[in-house]
This record gives sequence, C-alpha cells and structure tokens, in this order.
Amino acid sequence: MTVKEHILPNDQPVSDLDCEVAFNALTDNEKLYAHYLSQACWSGGLITVVQTSPESPLIVSFLLQLFSGQSINDLKCKALEKISEDEFSALLVYTSGVLANAGNYKGFGDSKIIPGLPLEKLEEVVKISDVYSKQPKLFQDLWDSCKVAMYSLSDKDKSLGFWDKGVTTYFSSNCTIEDSKIVNAYLKSIKMEAYNCRTFKTVEDGKTVYEIRLASVLTSSDTSQVFMPAEAEFQGCLFRITRGDYSELLKRVAGHLTSAKEYAASCTERHMLEEYIESFTTGSLDAHKNGSRHWIKDKGPIIETYIGFIETYRDPAGQRGEFEGFVAMVNKEMSKKFGTLLESAPTFLKKLPWPSAFEKDTFLKPDFTSLDVLTFSGSGIPAGINIPNYDEIRQNEGFKNVSLGNVIPASFMGRKISFLSSEDEALLIKHAVTSFEVQVALHELLGHGSGKLLRNSETGSFNFDKDTLLDPITHEKVTSWYEEGETYDSLFTTLGSAYEECRAECVGLYLSLDKDVLKIFGHEGEAADDVMFVNWLSMVWNGASKALEMYQPVTKTWLQSHSQARFVILQVLLEAGEGLVTVTETESNQNLLLALDRTKLPTVGKRAIGDFLLKLQVYKSCANVEEATKLFDKYSEVRENGPHPWAKWRDIVMAHKQPRKIFVQANTAIKDGKVILKRYEPNCEGLIQSWLDRINVPEFSRILEDLWDKDRKHF
Repeated sequence: MTVKEHILPNDQPVSDLDCEVAFNALTDNEKLYAHYLSQACWSGGLITVVQTSPESPLIVSFLLQLFSGQSINDLKCKALEKISEDEFSALLVYTSGVLANAGNYKGFGDSKIIPGLPLEKLEEVVKISDVYSKQPKLFQDLWDSCKVAMYSLSDKDKSLGFWDKGVTTYFSSNCTIEDSKIVNAYLKSIKMEAYNCRTFKTVEDGKTVYEIRLASVLTSSDTSQVFMPAEAEFQGCLFRITRGDYSELLKRVAGHLTSAKEYAASCTERHMLEEYIESFTTGSLDAHKNGSRHWIKDKGPIIETYIGFIETYRDPAGQRGEFEGFVAMVNKEMSKKFGTLLESAPTFLKKLPWPSAFEKDTFLKPDFTSLDVLTFSGSGIPAGINIPNYDEIRQNEGFKNVSLGNVIPASFMGRKISFLSSEDEALLIKHAVTSFEVQVALHELLGHGSGKLLRNSETGSFNFDKDTLLDPITHEKVTSWYEEGETYDSLFTTLGSAYEECRAECVGLYLSLDKDVLKIFGHEGEAADDVMFVNWLSMVWNGASKALEMYQPVTKTWLQSHSQARFVILQVLLEAGEGLVTVTETESNQNLLLALDRTKLPTVGKRAIGDFLLKLQVYKSCANVEEATKLFDKYSEVRENGPHPWAKWRDIVMAHKQPRKIFVQANTAIKDGKVILKRYEPNCEGLIQSWLDRINVPEFSRILEDLWDKDRKHF
C-alpha cells in the first residue's frame, strides 16, 4: 500500500445518522433508558481504542485535548497563521477518522490511518493551541510520546495482525500464532472462551508465562470472588489468569447500566442489565451469556440494546471480542416485513442446498427487527447484526437479528460506481438500498441463523446419528464433529470470520432468487427481477471493486472478513463459466468492465452458489477445518496471471477507490429532568464536536493514558 492509501482524503464523505423521528416518539422514561444505555456504550467504546493499537489511547487523548482547549473555529484561525487551509482540513479529517474508527486503524479494512499533513506542520498546531499554553510540558510530553507512532508506516505498522506481519493489542508483541495455539489449547482444557480477555507473554526464571488478562472492574487484588484457577501449569508453561483489564472504563459502564436499570420496561430487561453489570464487574463470561439469554427473550422492545465483547474480526486468532454497544429504536414499518419473513423462515430453510440433518432440529424463532440507531460505539457501524455469538446459545436457545435501518440509506448516499455499463450502473443506483435490505435480512436471519453443528457431548451422546449420517459431498459416513469444549471460533480461528460471512452472503444470494422472498419485501413482477439482479450484481461489483481495496499484496493477506468473503464469491461465479460473469480490461491498466448475465442467474448462478454453499455448510457442521481451509484458500488467492489477473487489476481498482463514509451520531443530554437529542452538522467539525460534547475530556484522557502506560512494556 502506498502512503496515500493510508491518508483519508480531504473530501472524506461524512453522513448524519438521523434518528430524530424515532427518538421523539419515545416516552420520557424510554428516553431516560436510552440515554443511560448510550452513556454506557460510549464509555465502553473507549475500550475499543485500547484494543486497536498500542498508540491509539495516546493519539485519541492527544486529539481530544487539542480540540477541547478552544472552539474548533478559534483553533483554525490560529492554525492558519502557521499552516495552509488544506493542511488544517487534513487534521480535521484525520481526527474524525480516528474517532469514528475508535483508533488509528480502519474499522473496515484494518489498515493504518496517518495524518494528511506533515509532522512538523501538526507540531506547529500543537504549539499554538490553548491546551499547550496552559500545560506546555504535559501536552508536549503527550505529543512526543505519540507522534512517531502516529506517522510510522513500517511494513509491520501498515495493518493489524500478529506481530510478525502487523500490530495487535490482543497479544503482547512477543506472541506469535504458535503462542495463540498453546493459549487456545489451555483455554479449551479449562473450558474457558476468550471473548473478554487478552494475552501477555513474559519469561520468569527461564519459564514461559502467559498472563490471561480478563476485562473487569474488580482487579486481581480483590479476592472476594474467585471463579477461575489463578495459576496453572500446562505444556511446560505457566498460565496466570488476572483481572482488572480496562477496569476504570468498565466501572463507568456498570454505573450507567445501573442507572438505566431504573427505567427498564420489564423484569427481563432488568435481569439482562444485572447480568451485564455482573459480567463487567467480575469478568465472568457466564454472566454475560446469562444476560444474552435474557436479551433473546426480550421480544419486540421499544428500545433495543446489546453491549459487550462481541465480534472477533480483529483478533488475529479470531476468538477475542472487540467491545461494542448499541442503542436503537424499532422501525415498525420495516419490522413488519421482517416479521413476515420470520414466519416463513422454516419453509425457506428447507430450500437451502444441504440435507435436513445438517440443519438445526428446530428453528429457534428469533426476534427480527429494523432499528434506527441512536448510538453505536466501536470501530464501525454495520448494516445488520445476528447475535449473540455464543455457540451454545445460538444453536440451542436462540438469537436475535437486527437490521440497522437508518445506516443502510446513509451508507449508499452519493456513492460513485465504477466498472459497470451505464445501464447496470443506473439499475444499481436505483435499487441499491432496496436490494441491500433484502440481502441483509436473508444474510442475518437465514444465513447466520441457519445450520447445525454436529456435536459429541461430555457424556458421549451425539446430537446426530453417528452410525448412519452420510456426508453429502463424499457420500461416506461423517467422521468429524465438535468435541466437548470446542466451538466454531476455537477451531476455525483465523479462518472463521471470513468463512462464516461468506456462508451467510451465499444464503442471501441463493434465497434472493425466490420470488416468495422478494414478495415479502413488496417486490413483484419486473421490479422484483431488478431487485434480485441488483443484489447479485452488487455482490459481483463489491467482490471486485471494493474487496480488493482490503487486500494487502505485500503480506498476501485479507484485511477485512466481509471483503474476503465477497471476493471468494466472485471467484466461484467466475469459475462457473458459461458467460455468467465476465471481467474485461477495457483500457490497459486503467479500466475494467464487469458484466453479469441476468438470464443465467436461476440456472448457472444458482447451481454454482448452491454447490459451494453445500460445501461451506458441511465443512462447518462437521468441524472439518482442513477441507474448509483448502476450499477457502483456493478462492481467496489473488492471482498474478491467468484470465483474471486480480493482482494486476488491483492497481486499477485502487486508482478508482472511493473513501468509505463515516457517520456523525447524535448525543443525548438531560436538561430540566428531560432527555434532549442534540444533532450535529454532517462534516468533520460536527463529528469532532459530537465527541467533545459526549465525554469528559480530562477524565477520559487520563484513563486512556493510564491504560497506555500499563500496557506499554508489553508492546
């Protein structure tokens, strides 16, 4: 990646995440509930800053203090005496990018973000700021501590990953993937999952010591509650479980959740929050699972929320969760359509291309709603979510699907399209939002919500007929399954996220061919055909134009799970042949033309995706990591030569790259006993101001700097 690819452009698009109508429809109690939940999310969201990179806590503290000393306009007036307007704009864009991504690496893509103005120019701004004039030594020390890392673009610094190829704070810098395997084996032996922990390796008296640091308010000095062995020997190494990671931030999360509990609408919501508070206080993952059990029983709430260590995309070992939290209001009109899809789900599941033995014995009907997001903290805002991610709950008790309704149109607004004919471009623009709503619904409900994991329990009883079940690919008896203590994440590790996203995307494509599905969303006749075609066309377009932006040629690694999944699907469709998908280099080293034959989607397209989807599901069901890896690696390869030289074409893709949108979110505040909603201009100034209004800068800057100081000897 060139230096330019790590700099957000000065025309970086910024969109307003509008939720005003939905928020104003809430009662006073509901607004108070939403307010305190939002405060909990924003406090916890700063954990993501610490999880992103070693320097992120310092950079965020530095930027917030820089802009909090005076108004943005006053700082600009002073700065323009030293730097150009473009350079100040670059500072605003960088600050917005870091805050929106909860750190100095992109939430979607995991590549580093550096400022678009020279270091010495930013230093000029530091020296004229009000915070510098008031505390010159302290602010100079802060700047000196983060400026080199802020601008560094060594090969290792360019992206997240294990320390031989990238940067991570989930493991200390002396840990490799081999260390992660030893840690994984130990965690399996004590039946512990890694969602809410990090690993730090040291050597004591010649012996390797792994510290498994749990996220909790309580620290290891508090012995009132012990639920894990503090120390144990395993494979010649010493394992030490400690508590208190992110303690000061989680203390504030628990406090705000306690306040929110007073305004909960039901006992179920109160019990849910009590379990979350217990989890964040003690570090107990079981408590968070219990909170999730209450959550899935809370059907159709007016205010929907979920919070904790959830998605494992950014852990290089694929098991530790990034902290995120959201608060949203139900969009009743779209939720009605989802409700109809939900009622028909058992029928549609039978149409998927695997035998019934590989599907759950009973479809666990989830809550499925469309939400207008008020608050989403973390490294980015998705379009839809299927949670919780705990295997035993998803498989046996249930889950929830949410589509983030106000995110989808905001994401597509003003997007530029390359590599398509004018006719296809017009169709894609016209139906992008409606087709994506269909894909998100199918992806979340029937993609992530489908499929059975074949298991052997601790007592030796299987959840399938081991003696008769045949593998539909080999037509021989099934020979592999999940043993006690094994989960999808613990077995599929680094492959897991992209593989599962690919499986869910394929389910969406496959079922979008069904006219009954499209009818649920109000699409019939020619309009339905167009929506279906655009859904497949979007996948092809994303698999080429957007996915390759997330590929790193130097290390030959994918930086984003969804992007890798979409590239894989494109390769499957290209391999199907028969003119289904064609890619032509129309101008040498300058332009491509992607074409999809819509007449062949019900035949060639359906057959190709169906055959591939069958393999994805069977390998997942049977815990067949070896075959799954072979299959996925084959289609993930970015080839130098052949009929589709994607390694060469990536340069063309990068030349047409459009920056990904970032969102300005509203704040809530209590005034005269009532909760008010404060919105901001959809620009960098508005986004920065929203953060300055959102948190107590001196308080949270101190916490971030303390967390950096505690960790720095490990990185």
